[in-house]
Amino acid sequence: MSTDTPLGIAVIGTGRMGADHIRRLHTVTNGARVAAVADLDPDRAAHAAHGIDGCTAHTDPAAAMAAPGVDAVLVASPGPAHEAALTAAFARGLPVLCEKPLTPDAASALRVVEAEARLGRRLVQVGFMRRYDTGYLRLKELLDSGAHGRTLMLHHRHRNPATPPGFTDAMLINDSVVHEIDVTRWLLGEEITAVHVLRPTPSGAAPAGLGDPQLVLFETTGGQICDTELFQNCGFGYQVACEAVGERGTARTGDDHGLLVNADGRWGGTITPGYVERFADAYDRQVQRWVDATRRGTVEGPSCWDGYAAAAACEAGVRAQTTGARAAVELAGRPGLYR
Repeated sequence: MSTDTPLGIAVIGTGRMGADHIRRLHTVTNGARVAAVADLDPDRAAHAAHGIDGCTAHTDPAAAMAAPGVDAVLVASPGPAHEAALTAAFARGLPVLCEKPLTPDAASALRVVEAEARLGRRLVQVGFMRRYDTGYLRLKELLDSGAHGRTLMLHHRHRNPATPPGFTDAMLINDSVVHEIDVTRWLLGEEITAVHVLRPTPSGAAPAGLGDPQLVLFETTGGQICDTELFQNCGFGYQVACEAVGERGTARTGDDHGLLVNADGRWGGTITPGYVERFADAYDRQVQRWVDATRRGTVEGPSCWDGYAAAAACEAGVRAQTTGARAAVELAGRPGLYR
């Protein structure tokens, strides 16, 4: 497309994540504009479109994709609606940035993989934003350089101040550990072959019926062992970190404390309250790079295969939660499009 013409984007879903992406596209991202929005709630869609010149509001995702000036799609609706939105985008040949999960289960994710493979070209980038965080990018560069030898283990830490009402054990895997699953595959360049979940006595701050914290272990095709401390009701803030242990050294990201203050006989800093604040720069970088690639006519970043592999590992994680036993990850053959 012309370098003078902004990329017109239809944003599907205008809840918390969708609204944040609309703000980002409208005020932060270069070379893009919000051309249409869609939400099942017409008032919320109208509110999201208000004040954006030329932006139309819809309740049907397909209608938003068909709106004048739409060149690409950003899917930020709830996971169960993703397959239908992606199918509609495929029918129109529109590039897509799809928030995780690709779909909520491995079977539907595999259908999306197969549908895109039949097109013979990639259209989808999946929104695993940690791949665009500065610290994780530096860690990936270090591991790929081989400076510390072969990576033997990864230690992940994932803490939230509190879970919302109705949060379940399965959601601990599907909504939280899914990020560690993807970043493990990306950092190591390996598939996850098995998952094991250990469950200590729940914290007194955990809601009734929720097993929090949990320790989730991954095995990989390369023989690495990776663990994730998952503590979703820690009460004090949001923390995400990763340490890689290599043959000749270690490296860790996520311990940034920002401004450190010394006063009144004490020293300390602050902890970010949530993922939007912690990964604000990563979200900005992810969307900008997607827009830039789309304007060039290319697709980069996490693929539909990455979304499917994460869904399959999540299903193994939920089985491991339920049975207390090691659960193997079952993957279909990888289509040539993703090799």
